[in-house]
Amino acid sequence: MTKKSAYSASSASYSPFTFGQKSISVKTLPAQTLSNLHLLVIVLAQFAGTSLWFAGNAILADLQPLLGTTTLNGWITSAVQLGFIVGTLVYSLYGIADRFPSARVFLVSVVLAAGFNLLFLALPLRAEWVLMSRFGTGFFLAGVYPVGMKIAADWFRPVLGRAMGFLVGALVLGTAFPHLIRGLGGALPYAEVLLSVSGLAVVGGLLLFVVVPSKLVINRRNRLSTDAFRYLFKPGDLRAGTLGYFGHMWELYTVWAFLPVLFALYAQQHPDFSFNRSVWTFVAMAVGFLGCAGGGFLALRVGSRRVAVVQLAISGMCTALVPFILSAPPVLFGLYLLIYGITISGDSPQLTTLVSANAPLDNRGSVLTLLTCIGFSITIVSIQLMAWVLNQTDQAPWAFCLLVPGPVLGVWGLVSKTKL
Repeated sequence: MTKKSAYSASSASYSPFTFGQKSISVKTLPAQTLSNLHLLVIVLAQFAGTSLWFAGNAILADLQPLLGTTTLNGWITSAVQLGFIVGTLVYSLYGIADRFPSARVFLVSVVLAAGFNLLFLALPLRAEWVLMSRFGTGFFLAGVYPVGMKIAADWFRPVLGRAMGFLVGALVLGTAFPHLIRGLGGALPYAEVLLSVSGLAVVGGLLLFVVVPSKLVINRRNRLSTDAFRYLFKPGDLRAGTLGYFGHMWELYTVWAFLPVLFALYAQQHPDFSFNRSVWTFVAMAVGFLGCAGGGFLALRVGSRRVAVVQLAISGMCTALVPFILSAPPVLFGLYLLIYGITISGDSPQLTTLVSANAPLDNRGSVLTLLTCIGFSITIVSIQLMAWVLNQTDQAPWAFCLLVPGPVLGVWGLVSKTKL
């Protein structure tokens, strides 16, 4: 098939199976929106790619006895986060998401991330190789999650809140998916879990590359640039979204990483209640898709800022209630988890929408990449602080309250800009 340009300077026509670039002025870019089918493909690819994220956590129960350690929970999550931080910093400084076709960046990155996900299977089973594998996976996920958001921002600006809702919802489902594989797979060997997740990620990347076009590359700089830093903290809507996102990140990934601890604490107080913790972990994370997608539709009516503020406030209250909810009966605890899971993820796409909608067109990819870089740097501090406090206090439930300042900062950052 001959690659054709998805653009014409004189026509807004588009064929869904053509992709490539044609050099035209930024001012002549037509305001196109792709079909819902294309959005579905982007969502599926994002789901498949981000399933690599918590693959290590899903097999942690198998690895720790083999490695002779019980202290990998915080580190195996932080290794991915640290890799992602370094990766997003490199991608942002070199403007990779803005200098090259987005679909190509996505595909190459997801293939490399999937390869690193399998790295330690080919090496002696040692903790350092496991952590290196997780670090490399996180590094190349820098070309998956932020680039997927850029593709959505490029093609779905008129309905960006809705598109981001589905896209981040796919991230939530993808992140939770390995726990479902582990929960339903029972005795499935950890190597097969990793192979399944990596294969899914590559298929998703190929699907996006074939079906979804890349917009014109309008930033061909060949030098390091710190413009994204300047834009990200510029007073206004962009900075409001930035502060909200940082507060959200202080809470989200730490709660996800320590859901097994939360369920262990609940099991201690309810020894007669038997439940599959891997499946419950999947459900508690995956229901975030409802908050993301539903919030996206609601944002079309009331605006992204309002949706983000409400969900941030509710998730913050749920976090503060952790020490008290552990004594609740299973039905009430399950309802609490549903509300918690929906809201703790549901604010993310609207915060990203606030940033991407106000970022300069020729630096949008770098701004989004830098946003996630700093956001995930915050998660490292939060996760390690939580791990340390839990170890020092024999897993005291009140340790979760250390996460409450995140939503408080986020709500303040959003509300201080304009009133609800």
